[in-house]
Amino acid sequence: MKNLTLLLLPLFLSSCLSLFSYDAITVNNICTLMDEEVSWYKSVKASEKKYGIPMYVQLAIIYQESHFESDAKPPRTKLFSIIPWFRPTTAHGFAQATDGTWELYQLKTGNIDGSREDFKDSVDFIGWYGNRSKKLSNINKNDAYNQYLAYHEGHRGFNRKTYHNKPWLKKVAKKVAVNAKNYQQQLNRCASRLDKNSVWSFF
Repeated sequence: MKNLTLLLLPLFLSSCLSLFSYDAITVNNICTLMDEEVSWYKSVKASEKKYGIPMYVQLAIIYQESHFESDAKPPRTKLFSIIPWFRPTTAHGFAQATDGTWELYQLKTGNIDGSREDFKDSVDFIGWYGNRSKKLSNINKNDAYNQYLAYHEGHRGFNRKTYHNKPWLKKVAKKVAVNAKNYQQQLNRCASRLDKNSVWSFF
């Protein structure tokens, strides 16, 4: 038992540090965040133009998945209900894309150097995935509720309606839909102002 404790202690300490390594962003007004992060606004707008997935849907998904934290990861499982252990999936980054889905995105789009910790690549991924949800599951591109269900369950799972067995997931999808509606209303009021912002580049 002593040896097991010594073995697990570094993992425990590492997990504790990771819990306090970032400040998750709480977003009540998306206009304020997009005004501060001009490059983010430009990137999500470009993704909307490219794939047709509204900015407010993409931003609501990111908020739910990572709270706009670049290196977010799923919470660790617990060993003996106490000791932090392995993470349940390989989800990572702004969009919480798993290894396999991210690799498929890179293969299909040619964005081989894309990073899940890069906001531009993450919203391009969400736009690409939402566009596939329209093609593979016939989900309206502005339907935040069902877009999120497909995002979480995968297109095969969504088509099999696996979410019906997950009441908690439906509640989360409703939260995404509410946030998307709020973001839509807010962006309608501030988009013209945000469009005038410039991204400064330093060399």
